[in-house]
Amino acid sequence: MNQHAPIRIGHSACPHDCPSTCALDVEVLGPDRIGRVHGAKDNSYTAGVICAKVARYSERIHHPDRLLKPLVRAGGKGEGSWKDASWEAALDLVAEKFLAAEAKHGSETVWPYYYAGTMGLVQRDSINRLRHAKKYSGFFDTICTNLAWTGYVMGTGRLAGPDPREMAKSDCVVIWGTNAVATQVNVMTHAVRARKERGAKIVVIDIYDNATMKQADMGLILKPGTDGALACAVMHILFRDGLADRAYLEKYTDDPAGLERHLRTRTPEWASAITGLPVEEIEAFARLVGTTKRTFFRLGYGFARQRNGAVNMHAALSIASVTGCWQYEGGGAFHSNSGVLKLDSSLVQGGAMMDPSIRHLDQSQIGRVLTGDADALQGGPPVTALLVQNTNPANVAPEQRLVKRGLLRDDLFTCVHEQFMTDTAKLADVVLPATMFLEHDDIYKGGGNQHVTLGPKLVDPPEGPRQNLFVIEELAKRLGVADRPGFGMSAREHIEIMLGRRDLGTFDTFREERWADLQPDFETAHYVSGFGHPDGKFRFKPQWQGGIAPNKPPKSMGLMGPHEKLPKYPDHVDLIEVADEEHPFRLATSPARSFLNSSFSETPGSVTREKRPEVMIHPSDALVLGLADGDRVELGNKRGEIVLHVRLFDGVRRGVVIAEGIWPNSAHERGEGINVLTGADAAAPYGGAAFHDNRVWVRAAN
Repeated sequence: MNQHAPIRIGHSACPHDCPSTCALDVEVLGPDRIGRVHGAKDNSYTAGVICAKVARYSERIHHPDRLLKPLVRAGGKGEGSWKDASWEAALDLVAEKFLAAEAKHGSETVWPYYYAGTMGLVQRDSINRLRHAKKYSGFFDTICTNLAWTGYVMGTGRLAGPDPREMAKSDCVVIWGTNAVATQVNVMTHAVRARKERGAKIVVIDIYDNATMKQADMGLILKPGTDGALACAVMHILFRDGLADRAYLEKYTDDPAGLERHLRTRTPEWASAITGLPVEEIEAFARLVGTTKRTFFRLGYGFARQRNGAVNMHAALSIASVTGCWQYEGGGAFHSNSGVLKLDSSLVQGGAMMDPSIRHLDQSQIGRVLTGDADALQGGPPVTALLVQNTNPANVAPEQRLVKRGLLRDDLFTCVHEQFMTDTAKLADVVLPATMFLEHDDIYKGGGNQHVTLGPKLVDPPEGPRQNLFVIEELAKRLGVADRPGFGMSAREHIEIMLGRRDLGTFDTFREERWADLQPDFETAHYVSGFGHPDGKFRFKPQWQGGIAPNKPPKSMGLMGPHEKLPKYPDHVDLIEVADEEHPFRLATSPARSFLNSSFSETPGSVTREKRPEVMIHPSDALVLGLADGDRVELGNKRGEIVLHVRLFDGVRRGVVIAEGIWPNSAHERGEGINVLTGADAAAPYGGAAFHDNRVWVRAAN
């Protein structure tokens, strides 16, 4: 009779680039094997629910195509010819090349490049300790949050808001700028609970009829980049119809009278012409939020994908101050709690060694940096050596053709530490195999909620892969900086220091508790005692040029983009790539449900569900173009052109096309992915990559 060992349940946190940072219960089947992954039922935010792609994580961690050995390029760049190497030999080669590059061009010629393939504070951020110890080029991370964070904090003065679990206590939940069903499913957990228990209305505002909008009581489909116009018209109606909370405005905001004067011309008719929304829909939405005190605005990262996104975020956020819904449990406006989840990671990152005279390079402009653009290089030397962890810029960065051209330079040495042979790894000189999150220790902060969650090692990795921290430590030894502060420590030791500085106990005690709930009290979270600006007022008049923001560029970079065009009050501003005669369509590259950036695009379950790269086109537009469902179509602009298949879709405004998901470049018939079409020009005022803001032409493919 077969005896099956009982399944052990291990506890962790999802490491991926998602605001939910779900607490996980993991079926541990053996020392090196897992089964299903579940959301932790006793975590009040995760509430037992996780996305399907993470539930199937065994597909990823036990994938037969995982990288298991260090590889050194044996042929021409990108030819796919590799030879196996030992870890010692591979790391020796990397250090040798970095030292040679430094000797020729100075330390700034080396650029450690990373991002959010893991959100763990040790495994993600230790690369900065090596950067600062060696005085390598700095890294200004613009690819994700800047526009949304800047717009929110310009109003509130702090990157924090009402407890996101309060959505369940709301009478109206407005989900604006995020396809939560696909990208942060726990938002829906609490919003749907409010509908079931309180009869709450769910409003979804987005640029197409996506999976979240299909669950809404009211869905508003905007033209891309026009959120500010809708917000202004809503506030116009609130003042016009006596639905503005004037007592709240007088006590808590900087210039309500000036805002009201400004909005007199921002009528529903004005907004309708800009957004494409019928006047009746704008009026109905304004009436709903104006008469529902417990309205919770859940504002997403879609605002960070348009060149005018900071202005749009601030405008949408301002509605909550006009209605005064901040005063009520289940009311207010939430984007991220990153400002309250403070763990001191200065030792991990080596902040004490940072030299302010070292240049910073814009993450989003890696293509321009690697192809020698003088402005992108900030007047410094060429980048001739790269260390890449936790990201896949040949696939996910804008201006893909420039990125690939740069990575193919013969005088550039690139080391990529990865889990799979990604598009970036294929263009590297050395590829090192990396562990996955269940195979090492780390700790995580959930910006979309209020938890700090431990992710201890649960299973052994296959023979070969090593954690990020190992690579940083071994390179530090070979590069002569291993004696500097923060080196020579395990991930567990780093975690213990961070926990201790926050009075959260030790690694072992925190492992028992699993997470810490750091949500501030109601008065703080709802700004009852005042907003985060020195005068305690919400600012309708943002200080766009020099005001506070969580991720401002260093002084050496200054203000970015056409900041002089940002408006005095909430407004619509045409900083977007407006369609023109040559490029009559607006393209958004929205997230796919089964992928997360370029992660999960290798797992069978996700690929089966997403099928193939497609572009959604309104049937009326397709008819004019002579296109049918399934046809091959070419999309292009000044940056390049790619081929996709048509999917007819009437849930989008005419003149707008949607391509969901970042497929590997090899999944496209010409070997080039969607980011061939996206731009890397810096957005105002503090930078950002506008992935959903592209004008294109569309025509039948030859």
